[in-house]
Amino acid sequence: MAGRWVQPSSWWRAMLLSGRCSSRLPSTGKGASSRHCSGTASLQKTEADPGVTEEEIVVPRKKTWDKLAVLQTLASTVNRDPTAAHYMFQDDPYLIPRNYFESRLFSLSRESGKNAAKYIVNEFPRFFEKDIAEPHIPCLMPENLTPQIEEVSEAALKERIQLRRVKASVDMFDQLLQAGTPLSLETSNRLLDLLCFYGDREPNGEDQSKQKEELEESEEEVPDQRRRKGRSRKTSDFIGPKWRENNNAERIFNLMPERNAHSYCTIIRGMVKHGACVRAHDMYTDLLNDRHTADVYTFNALILAVPEVKENYIERWELVEDLLNHMVQQKVQPNLLTFNAVLKTVRKCGGMGKGISLKILREMKALNIEPSLATFEHLLGIFYKSGSMEMIYEVMDEIEGKTFVARDPDDDNFFVSAMRICFSLKDVDLAYRLHKVLETGDNWKLIGDAQRQSLYCARFFSLLCMMEQLDVILKWYKELVPSLFYPNAQVMWDLLQALDTANHLEMVPQIWKEIKQLGLSNRPELLEEVLALMAREIHPQETQMSFANCAADIKSIFETRERNQVPLGWTASALGNIAILFSRVGRIQEAWNMLELFKKNNRVPSDKVMNEILTCTKQSNTPDQAVELVQLAAAFGLPTTAKLARRVIEEFELSEEQKNVLEDADSQSSDSDSD
Repeated sequence: MAGRWVQPSSWWRAMLLSGRCSSRLPSTGKGASSRHCSGTASLQKTEADPGVTEEEIVVPRKKTWDKLAVLQTLASTVNRDPTAAHYMFQDDPYLIPRNYFESRLFSLSRESGKNAAKYIVNEFPRFFEKDIAEPHIPCLMPENLTPQIEEVSEAALKERIQLRRVKASVDMFDQLLQAGTPLSLETSNRLLDLLCFYGDREPNGEDQSKQKEELEESEEEVPDQRRRKGRSRKTSDFIGPKWRENNNAERIFNLMPERNAHSYCTIIRGMVKHGACVRAHDMYTDLLNDRHTADVYTFNALILAVPEVKENYIERWELVEDLLNHMVQQKVQPNLLTFNAVLKTVRKCGGMGKGISLKILREMKALNIEPSLATFEHLLGIFYKSGSMEMIYEVMDEIEGKTFVARDPDDDNFFVSAMRICFSLKDVDLAYRLHKVLETGDNWKLIGDAQRQSLYCARFFSLLCMMEQLDVILKWYKELVPSLFYPNAQVMWDLLQALDTANHLEMVPQIWKEIKQLGLSNRPELLEEVLALMAREIHPQETQMSFANCAADIKSIFETRERNQVPLGWTASALGNIAILFSRVGRIQEAWNMLELFKKNNRVPSDKVMNEILTCTKQSNTPDQAVELVQLAAAFGLPTTAKLARRVIEEFELSEEQKNVLEDADSQSSDSDSD
């Protein structure tokens, strides 16, 4: 690999002038095999007698163990409990979450409590001076964040930089400047590092309101380039502190009597980090004019900033090419983050990204740079956006059986993006392969935060609900919930559809209990779906009884008005399905109560509802209720009033007075139909 860097433009020329642009993913030598010989114990055959083996044992003089070796060994003996929530919630049984929102709330509350405790300990260390731990545990003791050097000196400035006191460091620098005390270049660069890393703001939560006001003022004074060009701003544009024009970092940089490459690289990376991408590229021009060379991390930042500088796809790629040529000219060797930055920028270059991305992969292989999960995620984004689905299969062939470690901040996006493609393709076998990769070694650590993990599991389980058998779906449900994620309303709706497809609607009451436990019983779409599935067909009496109990439970939810929640509104379908379920088990009074709710909420029952209630009335042999039902149908103006009246006359023993009432109701219905 060193030979590739003898000529300055060798690796970049190889990438630009590479021959055929194949659509297949270049191999990284997965099939190559090699034999390894242990250095501690080996069997060697002597030259004198090949049949005789001589055993040589090498005992190491000292074995150094990892500090976490014992804990890791113990942890490997314990498997995950799929029936329990995350271990962080198990200390307090009253804070065990039921759904994702409670999980997020409780976890944030836990972290907030830790931060509050740290704040109290660090702000009032005099109350925590007694050390009762044996042996001494330094991390549990208060941090000494108070500067000890009071005089104005370079040592005092170094101390404040070490304590990450941004404002105090700037004040000390100004005092030294006024006193005419010269500062070393190293100290000035350290101060510049602090200011650029934190965006000229305090790293902790002190003076947050003041900083927020300053942030708003700076955004009004210096509008973003994207806004000036009329483009809508992304959500990421509002996150984090923005680079203010002529802030302390720029001021100190301009006041430095001597600036080296480190000074330029620091302020360029700070500008890119805090959104001043155009100014960062201008500063890079100043670096070249001063005949300095940038390091690889600065080039990586500049490449990532290209989409914010150029609007046209071709101009973006030309700027990336220029930066890569500069790397060759300055003899800066790219690393993994360089190629990932190029791929991330190429994702925003439209259809021209497919051919470029494959060239980049070949160059990575030539430089013996192993791709990370972020590399594959960028590839999937480039090819999936252009409609090419075959790349996901080649990526899976490449990563199966491998273990990965975090090497790029975007590594945690891979599994969620890959599962999204599996869901889009409706390929359950591909999803199984991806999940197997996730469970290989410690790859599960790269799935990301709780939100990404929940999104991954939700898509995986929804795909299973569409493509797998019911027994497999329920097995995975027990495996994933609640230890890995909490289903949302869409996931539970998919599970109900799986029950319907498998013709196992008798399990709907069991799923309804899960819905209540997950805190989703106030979602109207779920309530409507549960009622519709239970009321659609007639089932055995035992099943109908459980359905009726579920209907009564749902009815109580509609009638309950909890504080700070919008009450659920009755729909005609919900009222009708509950009335049907009550009628099928002979709960005639509750079915009549539902008819009263129809009138109260200005809803009109369907013909099926009236026929089901009439059938229930016939089983109880109550002619008075049957006549009243016909009158109620006439009051609603139902077109089936005449059929109901004839059915009552045929199936019930009526008095002359009741027959006259039915005739009057039939005539009223006929008059309303003619009008």
